[in-house]
Amino acid sequence: MKRWIALLLVATVILSCKTRKIADPNSSENDSIKSVGSEKYTSSEKDKNISDRLAFYENIYIHPKFEYVKINSKITSDNIGVSPLDATIYIETDKKIWANITFLIIPAARALITPEGLKAMDRYNKNYIDSDFEYLNNLLNTNLIDYKSLEKILLGRTFLSVSDRNSKIIKNKEGYQLASIVNQKIVTNDQVREYKVNMQYSNDYNLIFVKLQDVKSNDAIEIEYDNWVTLESKIKLPNYVKIIIKGSKNSQIVVENTKFGFTKMETPYSVPANYNKIEIK
Repeated sequence: MKRWIALLLVATVILSCKTRKIADPNSSENDSIKSVGSEKYTSSEKDKNISDRLAFYENIYIHPKFEYVKINSKITSDNIGVSPLDATIYIETDKKIWANITFLIIPAARALITPEGLKAMDRYNKNYIDSDFEYLNNLLNTNLIDYKSLEKILLGRTFLSVSDRNSKIIKNKEGYQLASIVNQKIVTNDQVREYKVNMQYSNDYNLIFVKLQDVKSNDAIEIEYDNWVTLESKIKLPNYVKIIIKGSKNSQIVVENTKFGFTKMETPYSVPANYNKIEIK
């Protein structure tokens, strides 16, 4: 069951009932941008480049909006022998992520993720789970996944709160490198973890690489994005997503998106009566 759920997790990306706060708990995307302009700088060079920094934050945080998107994908993983798997992933912004996975047209697994938590079933073993986001975080050696961060990771959006207060930006030949100057602290009800953050963006602000390294352990997550495409209404999405999980658990998952659509679709999810529930401890 865990193998299928790990794939559903990342297909739906990576992969609470628990409360989660990141950096400033009251910050939003626009708040993060506004905070840059409110900083006080003593350096004239910083003042000279403030417009460039504002443009950077605006481009990584503000994107064309859409209500829903359907993504057809192929998924491979180093810890499951039947890949590649075919997946249909459907995202209804801020409401739900639905995924259906098949192998050689045979139904394999299905998941429904909402802000309240995760439901997923393994058709092969006739098992299912109904859990909060702690389950996904345990699979990923982290505590940073909630519904909104999962949605953003899947779409290649910046899912952490970054600003001049906690990060530095360096222009390089690939585009823009962002690195944390203070650790990113993430708090859940019963856990506090701190991460060093490194991100690389292209010259046109597409996210290329993310690394989050736990400062007190070897646990880390790396995400690579590639082959970005511009779709209707100037919406940009990645064709290639690679997730590498390192540390006490190691795995690698590649999601190759082959088709995007912006039409609403049905998202059926029901567990047959003969399936066994997996209790999450």
